[in-house]
Amino acid sequence: MIESTDRTPLPRDFFDRPVLEVAPDLLGRTLVRLTDDGPIELRLTEVEAYAGEADPGSHAYRGRTARNAVMFGPPGHAYVYFTYGMWHCLNLVCGPEGFASGVLLRAGEVRVGQDLARKRRLSARYDKELAKGPARLATALDVDRTLDGTDACAGPASPLSVLTGTPIPPDQVLTGPRTGVGGDGATHPWRFWIDGDPTVSPYRAHTPRRRRA
Repeated sequence: MIESTDRTPLPRDFFDRPVLEVAPDLLGRTLVRLTDDGPIELRLTEVEAYAGEADPGSHAYRGRTARNAVMFGPPGHAYVYFTYGMWHCLNLVCGPEGFASGVLLRAGEVRVGQDLARKRRLSARYDKELAKGPARLATALDVDRTLDGTDACAGPASPLSVLTGTPIPPDQVLTGPRTGVGGDGATHPWRFWIDGDPTVSPYRAHTPRRRRA
């Protein structure tokens, strides 16, 4: 039986904090995605923090571009990017406007709308795999670049919102290096996840990509 969770929307002030405070505090919160077919809700179980121009692993490390412009805007908005020519990933902007920090939503447990998520994640053998990884999470929730810039604090009619849910006690939160990040940002312990949760994705170290001949 799923425990009762707090349905109060998180205010913008929640996101207007340093990224290393926001990221672990997102664990256990409820992400709501309103699709044309109905709502999908998941409990966040794994996230990664990215600290903008101070972080070599961040898309904003070298400054503002057309791709990452949303990261420099107000906190509480969605930053969606397309990667490897195949997948979308969903982030939530945090910190003061102009700083460009954000939290990558890496994994979650789908609790409402499982049937809708399964239609988009046909390769998932079990429900625990529906949103096990950032690309799978975005696919399960029907997230693409059209949602880039969406205000997750705009109210219940927004395509994306975050509810208070059930925050995770600090002693149940683990931290370690971010998945797939290389270079000077490889060892930052800025990946946070719920200890023992089956929906958390496996850690993979960065593998340099070889150029084609």
